[in-house]
Amino acid sequence: MYYIGIDLGGTNIVAGVVDDNYKIIAKARVKTNLPRPAEEIVDDMALVAKQATEEAGLKLSDIEWVGVGSPGLVNKYKGTVEYSCNLGFNNTDLAGMIKERLGIDCYVENDANAAAYGEMLAGAGKGKSSFVAITIGTGVGGGVIMDGKMLNGYNCAGGELGHIVINVDGEPCGCGRNGCWEAYASATACIRQTKRAMAEHKDSKMWELVGGNIDEVSGRTAWDAMRMGDKYGKEVVDRYVYYIAVGVANIINIIRPEVLCIGGGICNEKEYLMKPLREHVENETYGTDKNNYTKVVVAELGGDAGLIGAALLGNLK
Repeated sequence: MYYIGIDLGGTNIVAGVVDDNYKIIAKARVKTNLPRPAEEIVDDMALVAKQATEEAGLKLSDIEWVGVGSPGLVNKYKGTVEYSCNLGFNNTDLAGMIKERLGIDCYVENDANAAAYGEMLAGAGKGKSSFVAITIGTGVGGGVIMDGKMLNGYNCAGGELGHIVINVDGEPCGCGRNGCWEAYASATACIRQTKRAMAEHKDSKMWELVGGNIDEVSGRTAWDAMRMGDKYGKEVVDRYVYYIAVGVANIINIIRPEVLCIGGGICNEKEYLMKPLREHVENETYGTDKNNYTKVVVAELGGDAGLIGAALLGNLK
């Protein structure tokens, strides 16, 4: 059987046709082009779903269902996105709008949850009944699998792991609170921390890497400077990794999953990230037993996790 997964992002809308072996056999994408009305966004979601189906050599009648991973507060039982500040959705009947356009049943889930489900099916959490996936990007998202089931919480509003507080009265977060993990551990936060260090240290090699233009700073700048032997770049990286570790340790202390994976572009740093991260987490977690301990690993599916997880959402109905 074949399924369509749609990863609805703030930058791109990506659709993929997925088979029973969790393989993506065709993809299509289009720019999200925000801001614009929900109806226009859904029109393009339907468009890329049709394009991916054609690319796979199939017809819509061959598709069992469509699944969507969307940012924001998603009520999977109603098929609605109750609120997404990035998309401008408010009580948007996403499942109903997709079904109207494609004539196929549609299931909707938070995008981080969909990615966690994909990793559980075919990636870092395969075969594990207790599993957490963290995605680090513009923000910090997370999905929790307990006893093989998605942990959604009351009104499907649970699992917002990026908004645990790691520093009371700390950095302001986009959610309205201060000190959230997302405000310290996101790629956006890393860029902000890099710029602050550069402003304080005009002799840092980070200036060289951006051609003297601080607006060219990316999430890689401090890491590249560190590898060049720049002590200020290393200070940024060391502190940033520690911020990630504090949140990871909190999650392990609360949930104690068998495996916790981290995804997002930051994982391209590989052991520059994971080695110190694991060391910090081991020191920060309660009752550590090295022989029976949560494994902290890199996500295996990359950007495909959300597609695969979304495509198989019908199995969770």
